[in-house]
Amino acid sequence: MAKTGRDKNTKNKAKHSKLMAQKKNKKKAEEFIRKERLKAIIKKAREDNQW
Repeated sequence: MAKTGRDKNTKNKAKHSKLMAQKKNKKKAEEFIRKERLKAIIKKAREDNQW
């Protein structure tokens, strides 16, 4: 016999999906910030070496 009422496991799956998306977005943001910092350092080094 099928269960009645709330679907099994949907709340937990939704929570897990949300947390995994947060983790993915955080990693992507950190990677972007790191690349921007490296670009700034390289640009500054090139400007300093011109003279």
